[in-house]
Amino acid sequence: MGLKSDSWIRKMAVEHRMIEPFADRQVREGVISYGVSSYGYDIRVADEYKIFTNVFSATVDPKAFDPRSMVDFKGEVCTIPPNSFALARTVEYMRIPRNVLTVCLGKSTYARCGIIVNVTPFEPEWEGYVTLEISNTTPLPAKIYSNEGIAQVLFFEGDEPCEISYADKKGKYQRQQSIVLPKL
Repeated sequence: MGLKSDSWIRKMAVEHRMIEPFADRQVREGVISYGVSSYGYDIRVADEYKIFTNVFSATVDPKAFDPRSMVDFKGEVCTIPPNSFALARTVEYMRIPRNVLTVCLGKSTYARCGIIVNVTPFEPEWEGYVTLEISNTTPLPAKIYSNEGIAQVLFFEGDEPCEISYADKKGKYQRQQSIVLPKL
């Protein structure tokens, strides 16, 4: 299994529609960068967010998630309250090949501000808009800039296709079209 280069990413994006829309170079002027990088792809955060709130005193329970624990927000800049959390989605729709696994890491520009982005791996044959988990670990409000870079995806190609893919097991987060809350 090996880490894939920018030329491999460009080829897969064009031939297999792996990333749509696709920026074939890194866009940096006046924005937090996005697009192809040396060994990855910097994905963007869309302008739709779900921000945690304590208005209804809901309990966060992954087995019985109460959507009242979040408020919806749409805009060019999302402010996450101190020591809080938001869900968002990517601008890009991803289609992961059967012999590929990805790891996604937050961008250093945000990490240096105490903003942590967590995304689980994209399994072979998973597809959809990525639901992003964004934590503000600081005691101050934190800004997230919509339609700009938020995290970097690294692609690892296996020596052979996996035996059972995410599509084969009918994964519960397959073909996400929006921000998807926890499911059991």
